[in-house]
Amino acid sequence: MKIHPFEERVVIEVQEQGEKKVGGLIIPDTAKEKPQAGIVVSVGTGEEIQKMVSEGDMVIFNKYSGSEFHIDGKDYIILAKDDVLAKLV
Repeated sequence: MKIHPFEERVVIEVQEQGEKKVGGLIIPDTAKEKPQAGIVVSVGTGEEIQKMVSEGDMVIFNKYSGSEFHIDGKDYIILAKDDVLAKLV
């Protein structure tokens, strides 16, 4: 399924962090921090967002922003242009 956001938005495939162990204990999912990085899957039609990122870019975004959803076993998030903080190059 292809997802295409409107205007100044971008769809990110969330990259999960590796499982962390603290002192031999596994941290449960409820205590883990939310991911802040992902790969751009689709870019909206807005002029500014198209200048900022393109499909395949790895980006860092605000921790508690966007709308999360789950399709075909993968986690995605739709972000507004202002929630994308940086592109990793």
